[in-house]
Amino acid sequence: MREWQAIDGLQVAIDGPSGSGKGTVASRLAEEVGLPVLDTGLLYRFVAAVALERDVDLEDEAQLAALSRDLVDQIDWRDDGIFFGGRDYTDRVRGEAVGAGASRVAACEAVRENLLPLQRRRAASGCIMDGRDIGSVVLPDAQAKFFLTASLRERARRRWAQYKSRNPDTDLEQVLLELKMRDQRDAERQHAPLRQAADAIAIDSTTLRADEVVDRMLGVLERRKLIQPVD
Repeated sequence: MREWQAIDGLQVAIDGPSGSGKGTVASRLAEEVGLPVLDTGLLYRFVAAVALERDVDLEDEAQLAALSRDLVDQIDWRDDGIFFGGRDYTDRVRGEAVGAGASRVAACEAVRENLLPLQRRRAASGCIMDGRDIGSVVLPDAQAKFFLTASLRERARRRWAQYKSRNPDTDLEQVLLELKMRDQRDAERQHAPLRQAADAIAIDSTTLRADEVVDRMLGVLERRKLIQPVD
């Protein structure tokens, strides 16, 4: 049973690098306040997954722009995943290859512009949305913004633990190297780079459990009167 009631149309933006715990925290916060959680990373992973299926060159921005433009009106982006053509793509977009491809796809300005209206429409009635440019670009007027981070080593360890459950031979140092490269791509891309919005509250989750991060966020929302206890 949730203990909090959100104001109508509450938008909470949670940004941060890969492995910072955004997805876990967003899901738990959404459960607490009764809002849907929207993972924008799923959209970029989906475009990357389809691009890989269709042998689209991930370095060819014109091809990626055309692909995302063709796909966007057919994407069924739900609270619990992403669907297309009657097929559930949610599990298909979770792999390492798709994740690496998503970082390249997200660097394409035209792809981001094509997906932006969909993101804003889904957020209009209220949501917890996590990504890398939510507070700065997608939802600049969100009533609450958080920037969640953690040390590179800790983020790599978290990713390694996730991957290891599927592939016991996953190498921690390789995951760390790939994460470092992804951080660099996300921070240096020309359009909507990963950065903390000026009015976002930073939370370092390196030594915090997910529930501790959520408690901090709930405290901020309560003080701002964006949520109130359920009677």
